[in-house]
Amino acid sequence: KMPIVAGCLAAYGSDSESENESAQYKSRESRPRRSLTSSIVNLLCVRVAVLQEDVETGTHIDPSLKELLYNPTYETMFAPEFGPVNPFKTQQMAAPRNMLSGYAEPAHVNDFMFEQQRRTVCVRPSVDSSQVSSSSYIGAVEEAEKKKGLTVFESGLKKEKRKRVKGGDASEIDSFLGPWAKYQDEKNVAKPLEEEQKELDEITAKRQKRGKNEEEAFAEEKTILHVKDAYDYQGRSYLHVPQDVGINLRSAEIPDKCYLPKKQLHVWTGHTKGVSAIQLFPGSGHLLLSCSMDCKIKLWEVYSGRRCLRTFIGHSKAVHDICFNNAGTQFLSAGYDRYLKLWDSETGQCISRFTNRKVPYCVKFNPDEDKQNLFVAGMSDKKIVQVRWIDSHSRHLGAVNIITFVDENRRFVSTSGDKSLRVWEWDIAVDFKYIAQPSMHSMPAVTLSPSGKWLACQSMDNQILIFGAQNRFRLNKKKVFKGHMVAGYACQVDFSPDMSYVVSGDADGKLNIWDWKTTKLYHRIKAHDKVCISALWHPHETSKVITCGWDGQIKLWD
Repeated sequence: KMPIVAGCLAAYGSDSESENESAQYKSRESRPRRSLTSSIVNLLCVRVAVLQEDVETGTHIDPSLKELLYNPTYETMFAPEFGPVNPFKTQQMAAPRNMLSGYAEPAHVNDFMFEQQRRTVCVRPSVDSSQVSSSSYIGAVEEAEKKKGLTVFESGLKKEKRKRVKGGDASEIDSFLGPWAKYQDEKNVAKPLEEEQKELDEITAKRQKRGKNEEEAFAEEKTILHVKDAYDYQGRSYLHVPQDVGINLRSAEIPDKCYLPKKQLHVWTGHTKGVSAIQLFPGSGHLLLSCSMDCKIKLWEVYSGRRCLRTFIGHSKAVHDICFNNAGTQFLSAGYDRYLKLWDSETGQCISRFTNRKVPYCVKFNPDEDKQNLFVAGMSDKKIVQVRWIDSHSRHLGAVNIITFVDENRRFVSTSGDKSLRVWEWDIAVDFKYIAQPSMHSMPAVTLSPSGKWLACQSMDNQILIFGAQNRFRLNKKKVFKGHMVAGYACQVDFSPDMSYVVSGDADGKLNIWDWKTTKLYHRIKAHDKVCISALWHPHETSKVITCGWDGQIKLWD
């Protein structure tokens, strides 16, 4: 490199001036030019020497590269990285890594070998191949020494197969067992120890005593008359339909047009616990029957003084349902004490009691005039019992919630906790119509419309569904009433006499009123402090609705 630099300087000096000018100044500046040239050459030589010592030659690899297209040398691969070093990084942090715990290189392992190592390590330790000695094991040494370091697939331990009892000759049908024969070491009977047997005997004895007490002990029936005289000056009892209330209660005509109730007229108080159900006197509606969780049944006046006429006491537990016969002279009550009781509405006497050791959830008289001595009850053992006939309908898969007669009393509809609706013919213990869909919910309350064409079913998904009550019993998808919360409660539904409105209570204690044609929620009234379990529209009034709730009150709205 030094001759090249000297040549360049010489060329620079000869080319800068013409030959004439060089001759003139040759004698004058010969000494200074020599000293300048020599000093520049010396500086360049020192600079080149410094550069040769500091700068490293060769190819440098980017540390972030994952793949190389040539074979680098060892020095190139392990050369130090250029650039400043982070003084705050520890040696572990500065080390190259592609995962949180360090650097993992990809490797190919056969599936069988991987599974063998995994199962061997999980079940028992395997031989450490990195150690020279074959007797060194990883993990539990004793277990590994018993297996002599063999893997799971090399152990060769075979389980003894259980032997079956010989089945005999296939030609002999009675003695041949075949593949259904029992094992030789199979035990059929498991006998408890002496101490366990004593405890079991004590438990069964207690249950038998308790069952006997429940069967034998039924509450004594009695009645309380709350008015001074049970009969008027003409010898008529309170069952006689009044004619001085401003409306003809004996007529069969339906009001021309009904209106929305807006205000509270009266509150009947007397029950100490929640009211379970209410029912108006058949035909006239001048009396109101109510049952409660305080084990009592009460009869109230709807008109005139609106007094409590009589209290019926005869159940030892809460009364769940009540039902008048067609004339109103008798009624049935169903209680959680497993008894169905038949009462005389006028005298308060208990005529008869029925039980099959199951809890009755609902009870209904047969509406036909020639079958008033027959009734059906839905029980907790999934059966519908027909009393006075030795018959029962056991097709439901859950407790029967409600029974409603349809189609001129020739059939009746039942719903259950199995989320189904079944239609039965009277006196036939097999249902001829079964309605159940995956989207259906339990429907614990069903009401027949005044026209007899529709069934309003209170569904547990906060809807009121409408089914046709004639022939096919199809769901009317256009008539779905929403907007209230009833999940978990059997809130009774009812229609206005002219079929223009649908009413129902809800879990918030509100009275909800929908328009029948548009299914629009028209009106909502805060009726009770707790659940409003039932709502009845008076059959002869245009705007009177009676509600009852779990707050123990019964209210009249107009």
